[in-house]
Amino acid sequence: MSAQSQLAGIKRFCSLHDTTLRVGILTGAALSGVFLTWLFVANRMPELERFAYLRNVTAAAAVLVLMSLPVWRFLISPGQMFVSGILGWALASLCYFLLEIRFPRLENRMGALHIFMLGAIAYGFLSVLAWVVSILRLARRHPVAAARRRGP
Repeated sequence: MSAQSQLAGIKRFCSLHDTTLRVGILTGAALSGVFLTWLFVANRMPELERFAYLRNVTAAAAVLVLMSLPVWRFLISPGQMFVSGILGWALASLCYFLLEIRFPRLENRMGALHIFMLGAIAYGFLSVLAWVVSILRLARRHPVAAARRRGP
């Protein structure tokens, strides 16, 4: 594959003007990488079994940090936050589903649908919270004047 054709793919991705989709796709790819690494370290490196707790805490922290990328990027735009987060989490859930094919016992703990719903609820809650905070800020900046009653 020539360098020119590789650059064409990068240019096409960077020309994706919708930041919401770009952040969602990058978040999904990063989350999928964490899931892959987590699973392969847990199943293919038995010499690291004594560090299982540390491995799980580190991987969970990495997932939380990556999940927060769309939240911090679109903090003032809850709709974009939700779409970007759901897109990224859907890609990560798809990766998890494909990993369930290779590792059938993975589904016993939590299935791909459960993983997707966990992320959807988290992003939905954070989006609603950001929306309510923005409404409260707007109401504080522009207070509603009390209407005076006229006498009879």
